[in-house]
Amino acid sequence: MDMRGYQHYREQSLNTMTPGELLLLVYDELIKRLTQAELALSQEDYQTFEAAVDHSVRIVHYLDDTLDRQYEISSQLTRLYEYFCYELSRVKSGRNKTELERVKRMAAELRESFRTADKNTSSR
Repeated sequence: MDMRGYQHYREQSLNTMTPGELLLLVYDELIKRLTQAELALSQEDYQTFEAAVDHSVRIVHYLDDTLDRQYEISSQLTRLYEYFCYELSRVKSGRNKTELERVKRMAAELRESFRTADKNTSSR
């Protein structure tokens, strides 16, 4: 199978996405990794669990690093992202399913808010 064609298609897809679509893609990946952590924790696969949590933290750091600091909401999002990282460190150290579910729910709600905002701005 020729992977170059697939790679070219994938790169072209990413290059044609709007900033809002890219943001949603990053949030989708975050939610996917948090779900993976939940599943691994329930199966007592702690190596996969920890890797998924670590990847989630890297995604949250990326989200924070890419904020446009000229907007007031950026400081509020930074605090929220700091909270996510703090809670995920607690999740990892204590293998805390309840906190993991809370962070995942909050990330999903934030993703939905960004989706709604993107939809409202693109329809103008």
